[in-house]
Amino acid sequence: MTRRQFTTLAVALVTVNAFFWLASSGFALSRGLIQDLFGPRLIRAEVVWQAPGGAIQDTQVTRGFVRSVNPSAITLRERDRPTDTIPLSSTVGVRGLVSSLSQLQRGMRVVVFRTANAPADTIVVEALR
Repeated sequence: MTRRQFTTLAVALVTVNAFFWLASSGFALSRGLIQDLFGPRLIRAEVVWQAPGGAIQDTQVTRGFVRSVNPSAITLRERDRPTDTIPLSSTVGVRGLVSSLSQLQRGMRVVVFRTANAPADTIVVEALR
């Protein structure tokens, strides 16, 4: 490699590095996009993420209005389809405006979290009616 080629390569690398260093915030997802994806207009999502220990986690998130609930399943009315029945874990946790499964009533808006195709383990109540 000649001195001229080395200098040209070095200048090109420094230029590319400076470009990405200065423009890195412009390539990130904006807060508006993240709010749109996970905000109040979310109907259903499947999120694949890496846990702190390095394991890959697959979480399904479903938002809807409670149609019926029993200890083994919850049926939701979603915006894009009539109903969706989701099995519940025996240790399901309820958070938000109510604190137990027995307090859930028809018409409440909830978000249900479950790992892959396992029964749901968390229900977050967003609105009572």
